[in-house]
Amino acid sequence: MKLLSLFKKTDKTGSDSTIDSNEILEGAARSEGTDAVETALSLHPQWTLSQEQEYVFRFLANELEPLKPNQISLSGIDIDIEPANGSWLVKSFFRSSLDQTITVGSVELMLLDTEGKTLASQEFDLNELGDIPGRSARPWVFVFTKDNIFAETPPAENWKLAFNVQSMVPHKLELEQAWEDGLSQEQKDALAKVVENMPKLKPREVNFAGFQVKKQEDGGIAASIFIRNGHSKQINIEKLPLELVDATGDIVARGSFNLGPLSVKANTSKPWTFIYPKEMVQKEEPDFSRWTIRVPQ
Repeated sequence: MKLLSLFKKTDKTGSDSTIDSNEILEGAARSEGTDAVETALSLHPQWTLSQEQEYVFRFLANELEPLKPNQISLSGIDIDIEPANGSWLVKSFFRSSLDQTITVGSVELMLLDTEGKTLASQEFDLNELGDIPGRSARPWVFVFTKDNIFAETPPAENWKLAFNVQSMVPHKLELEQAWEDGLSQEQKDALAKVVENMPKLKPREVNFAGFQVKKQEDGGIAASIFIRNGHSKQINIEKLPLELVDATGDIVARGSFNLGPLSVKANTSKPWTFIYPKEMVQKEEPDFSRWTIRVPQ
């Protein structure tokens, strides 16, 4: 990994972010001990390093604070900017105080400033780090691309690279109380199954997926959709303009809905029914063999 040559300084500008191993690992054997755990430097087996580079790694690893048993930690070292594309190159150690070797899958990481504000967030496949031996610290460079960065410049000190544990929780159905009370268990299970089988959302993606449309006796149209939240935080929607489009691509109805606001929890899909009154309907005989609902461009 060529980026490892960026580890040249022995100064550490970042802080440590630590979680219990249970938060991102299933079934990992846990230690019953209470003594602090020193983590030894672990280099990826495919790396070839100069003696000088290895010295820098060992110096930095030896300066890290001990962990408690059963912890996973990200220890921030330093941040560079890639001049060619503006990416932030976040140098860190991935550390484990577990006794066993572990691998970790995809997880969203957040770069936080000293006040806890998110400066960047991006999903990473931590399988790329390889097998992490027990009680070890592996250096790595996490490359945050420009479209996942929310600040002009990286923090100079006291920043933290943190796991977004919520991103590893399976996406699930969320119901408003009226839906909870009004649906049978069979109907709830059917909705949950639909949500489970939908394509995975990208980090911070919000989209709308229709699942039922009905013409009303008064000439209006009721469209039931899932509001899908891929953010790691709850979103609140106060006003939502929506177009209903049929199989031919025609706009059947268009309107703007005041929602009050409507909250959708992190990493969930919430069903909601939008009723277009007759005066919002633009096509009297729509083809609903296929249909979509979208925010107007």
